[in-house]
Amino acid sequence: MLIETETTPNPSTLKFLPGRPVMTGGTRDFANPEEAEASPLAEALFDLGDVEGVFFGSDFVSVTAAPGAEWRDLKPDVLSVLLDHFSGDMPLFRPGSAAAIAIDDEPPLDAPEDADIVSQIKELIDTRVRPAVANDGGDIIYRGFQQGTVFLKMQGACSGCPSSTATLKQGIEQLLKYYVPEVTEVRAI
Repeated sequence: MLIETETTPNPSTLKFLPGRPVMTGGTRDFANPEEAEASPLAEALFDLGDVEGVFFGSDFVSVTAAPGAEWRDLKPDVLSVLLDHFSGDMPLFRPGSAAAIAIDDEPPLDAPEDADIVSQIKELIDTRVRPAVANDGGDIIYRGFQQGTVFLKMQGACSGCPSSTATLKQGIEQLLKYYVPEVTEVRAI
């Protein structure tokens, strides 16, 4: 089995492509070892010690190295964990109760009168922004629209990336302003 590796705009994060589906629907972000307890793979990656974040996309796993960790030292260990997991056809998540499932239950910051605008924004994010962000090893989640401001949550390689502010302002904000004139600003939360 060959696992391809790609760099991301975030120098702390590498994207690993196992050549098979990782998540059949949605994405999953693990920001700490406690969250990783829901997944044997995420837990094994955090157990390496120099891992600060793990993100599962449709066909990739992004791993963020802890401050001070060197990818030249960490990469072989990450590849070994990924190879063992995928070649052994191990489950991505532990079976059991719903207690281990992370649910983002914060309601969007939307006003009912903005439903048409929100629909346009979500469509642009899903069709134009999310595929591009996934190529860089991350995801972006719509969190709301209030008084001209769109709120987005960055995940995976995008979270903490030095260029994420530029991506938000010069990329996403410009795109949304162009197609949805009611948008005046985009902010990460």
